[in-house]
Amino acid sequence: MIASSHIRTSLVLVALSTFSPTASITAFSSKYTAFHNAKHKLHKQQRTIFYSSEYDTAETLPSFETKEEYLDYLSERSSLPKGFAIGTGAGEFIPEEAPMMGKLSIRATVIHLKDGPTNNWAAVFTKNKCPGSPIIVGRSRLASGTPIHALVINNKVSNVCSGGDGVANANHVCKAVADALDLPLGYESVLPSSTGVIGWRLPATELANEVVPTAIETLQTSSGLDAAKAIMTTDRYPKLRSKTLTNGARILGIAKGAGMIEPNMATMLSYIMTDASVDKKTLQNLLNEVVDQSFNSISVDGSESTSDTVVLISSNQGTDDDGTDLDEFKNALFEVARGLAADLVRNGEGTGHVMRIQIENFPGSDSDARLLGRFIANNALFKCAIAGNDPNVGRLAGAIGSFMGRFGDGESKATGKMTLTFGGRVVFTEGKFNLEGEEFERAISDHMKDAQLGEVDEFPKHQKYVEISVDFGSAEGGKGAATVIGSDLTAEYVSVNADYRS
Repeated sequence: MIASSHIRTSLVLVALSTFSPTASITAFSSKYTAFHNAKHKLHKQQRTIFYSSEYDTAETLPSFETKEEYLDYLSERSSLPKGFAIGTGAGEFIPEEAPMMGKLSIRATVIHLKDGPTNNWAAVFTKNKCPGSPIIVGRSRLASGTPIHALVINNKVSNVCSGGDGVANANHVCKAVADALDLPLGYESVLPSSTGVIGWRLPATELANEVVPTAIETLQTSSGLDAAKAIMTTDRYPKLRSKTLTNGARILGIAKGAGMIEPNMATMLSYIMTDASVDKKTLQNLLNEVVDQSFNSISVDGSESTSDTVVLISSNQGTDDDGTDLDEFKNALFEVARGLAADLVRNGEGTGHVMRIQIENFPGSDSDARLLGRFIANNALFKCAIAGNDPNVGRLAGAIGSFMGRFGDGESKATGKMTLTFGGRVVFTEGKFNLEGEEFERAISDHMKDAQLGEVDEFPKHQKYVEISVDFGSAEGGKGAATVIGSDLTAEYVSVNADYRS
């Protein structure tokens, strides 16, 4: 039996306009969803990650002075769980849809369960209605209960809406893996994933004939770091987290994702490997819970991916003298997932600042708070102000009021008791702004400048945040509390996405 402790997602935020805690949640949520979908067509924002109040801090990383120092830190923590082998390979292809681009590089990663296929695996896939062909294949494997013996992940081309042969191409690459490893259950025991440009045909021949064989040749059982590097696209640096349980079993996760992320499943590609002995049903239940409370609560740019995949897979080869303590396993799994999600925030495309928004005493449900928080942290004007080290608290107020004006119901008395704090200084209280002149504003701007990431691209130099607090005090209707972590919106983000294929 899984631990009875309930992981509470109590999120976000505030209102400067109208909100009634008794409003219909169903109507409220459906109205927000309709607006949010329409909003996708207008602009892109950047990344946001939400933590529940019981899990509002992930394991923090130290500061780093060099890329090598960061990679050494990851390397020390990258030991693979027992039973796994990982290899990476690279090759070239010319995209059929854009031959003028010439030869482009493409990478593939193979994860092999070297002691045999496992039934103990779980997965969650995107809810996007234009899914990639690997998603279609993966859903089929999951629904049929197919044992998995290997995974294959390629970057550069996402194999999405590229013609009727997308599934066949994905399976062609799976067959290349199965043949090379002599897997007894054949290609159906291989789970594919792809990430990259949407609309291009997967270069299945190049992958099968050139890239996969190289990946197989490099299979090793020591480290997952090379795989974390190989699955990157616009990511600035690799993301890897791990935990070791008291019985010696191990959990290791890698992830990629820097853009095109919006919570409606898994938000990116993530592969979590363990040698703990945990059955398939328990793994799936745990993964669903983890996804809902970590990866599903991320928004990079308001664009839900067509290829979102999170896989949790066990080799069952870890130390198991007394069995796996599911409470400990669950907590470790959450820590790995939250850590990866936090890394995604700081690794966002063009991210110049990471902001941490603390919410206290929110007068409403957790689900309403989540919707409010997402809207605030994704507000383009506010994000631009953060990028410019401009303590423009009016944009924060405007974002809150805009959301509540659209979706609130009735007059809220809560905002009269709301306090906003920016960089440790109270800027709004008792229904009015508290701005004390140029020196006061300069102090907040200096706080923002201190948290700025600068021009470091290949490693996270520090873990500082622009600190923002919203407290509803003694407002009636609920005691929601949460931490929201989001990034700013910079010219570099626009440049990265404008030049992605050029």
